[in-house]
Amino acid sequence: MKHAIAFRKFSRTSSHRMLMLRNLVTSLLEHEQIRTTLPKARDAARLAEKIITLGKKGDRSAQARAGAFLLKPDLVSKLFGSLASRYAERPGGYTRIHKYGNRQGDNAPQAILELVDNPRDLRWEMTSRAIGWEVLKEKLKNEQPISLINNGTKGVEELLRTEQDSAGKILRPMTRWNVQKLTRFRPSDSLSSIASKAKEYMDQLLASPVAFRALHEELKDKNPHARSPRLKAGQTVPGDTRAALNLAQGGLGQFKSFPKGPTLNMRTVFGRKHKNA
Repeated sequence: MKHAIAFRKFSRTSSHRMLMLRNLVTSLLEHEQIRTTLPKARDAARLAEKIITLGKKGDRSAQARAGAFLLKPDLVSKLFGSLASRYAERPGGYTRIHKYGNRQGDNAPQAILELVDNPRDLRWEMTSRAIGWEVLKEKLKNEQPISLINNGTKGVEELLRTEQDSAGKILRPMTRWNVQKLTRFRPSDSLSSIASKAKEYMDQLLASPVAFRALHEELKDKNPHARSPRLKAGQTVPGDTRAALNLAQGGLGQFKSFPKGPTLNMRTVFGRKHKNA
C-alpha cells in the first residue's frame, strides 16, 4: 500500500509531471478558467490553492516562491495584487471544478477548472438563470405574459433579499443556498448584480415566444404552407407545465398514444411481428 503519495503519476516522469501542473496553474491564474481532464484539474486545483495562499501573505519570501513556481513572471504582480485583494476575506476554497462530460476520442472525463468570483464565473451565470426562471414561473401564476412584457419585471432584488434573510417559498432550497454562498464574500452590491442578470434572463424568456410568433408570421407570409419553427428537444417556454424528462425524450414532437393493457406487444406498437412476440 502506498502512503504519503500526494499527486497522481499521470504516466509521466516527476519532472514532466511537475512542469505540466505548473503550466496548468499558470494558465489558470492567467485566464481564470481552463478546461482539462478531471484528474489533472483536481491536482492543479490543490497547487493553485497553495499559490493563492502565498499571494495573500504578501511578503518577499512568498513572492520569491511564487515567482519560482509560475512559468510567466508577469503573473506575480496579478497574484499579489488583484487576486490577493479579491480573496482577502475568503478563508479558502479559491478554485471550483465543473465536470464537463467526456472527451471525444479517448472518452477521458473533462472538467472546467476556474477561480471563484472570476468575471466569467459559471456558477454565477447558472444561479442567475435559475433565479430568473423560478421568479418568472411564480409571476406567471398571477400575471399575463403580455403585461410582464409591457410593464417589465420588477421587485427581483427585494425578493432576493427576502429569500436570503429568511426561508422563502419562491426559490428552491438549492438556488437559495447558491445565492447565499455566492454573495457571502463578494461586495455589498453583488445581490443587485445577480438580480439584474436574472432580470435580463427573464426578459429573454419572455421575448422567446414573441420572437417565434413573429418568425412564424413572416414565414407564413412568404409561404402559406410553411410550418411553424419548432423548439429544440428539451427546450421550453415560460408557463409550460410539461416535465423536463418528457421534453428531453422528444415530447415537443407529435405525441402518439399507444394502447395500454395486456394487448400491448411489439407487434401492436411497431405494426409488425417481432421474432420474440
